[in-house]
Amino acid sequence: MISVEFLITSLIVVLIPGTGVLFTISTGLFLGKRASLYAAIGCTLGIVPHLLACILGLAALLHVSAVAFHTLKLAGAAYMLYLAWATWRERGSFSLDKPKESGNAGRIMIRAVLMNILNPKLTIFFLAYLPQFIVPEAGAPLAQMLWLSAVFMGMTFAVFLVYGLLAHAAQRAILGSPRVLTWLQKGFAAVFATLGINLAFSDR
Repeated sequence: MISVEFLITSLIVVLIPGTGVLFTISTGLFLGKRASLYAAIGCTLGIVPHLLACILGLAALLHVSAVAFHTLKLAGAAYMLYLAWATWRERGSFSLDKPKESGNAGRIMIRAVLMNILNPKLTIFFLAYLPQFIVPEAGAPLAQMLWLSAVFMGMTFAVFLVYGLLAHAAQRAILGSPRVLTWLQKGFAAVFATLGINLAFSDR
């Protein structure tokens, strides 16, 4: 059974700005509302492997194996730096003169999925988070985990989509000048680079 405590806590967790939120906002801001939908779908799909890893116990391996954890962590950091570089140099996609709905769905979703998959801390988070809301008396802990995971994914998609749509709604007001557009693009690139560096040098 889904408790009120789980819903409130999950909503707070999802609302906290992270890499997925920033990616969805930047996508909605620069590429439009349909692109923000693709980003929200990709970010949501990107947490599926972490939820499955938690359910299957693979998170324990990442927790006890320093090599496995650091390998995945460095891969995630490298991808975040690549995303920063791609955002910094990409010109054509961030033009106010072209239709915003032309963002490539496949590329946006792949970027979003990889961004979340390559963050090992998500697996550790779900390992520590989801079991707190399992009710032993209810039985079927696996079914409970799956149901909790499904609800969390639904909330993630809904909140991320709202973030993206709000960014798109503010698009004209924020991006009224090419100078603002350029600085925002560089700003998002800098944030992605900072997150990648923090991930590379962070502890568990």
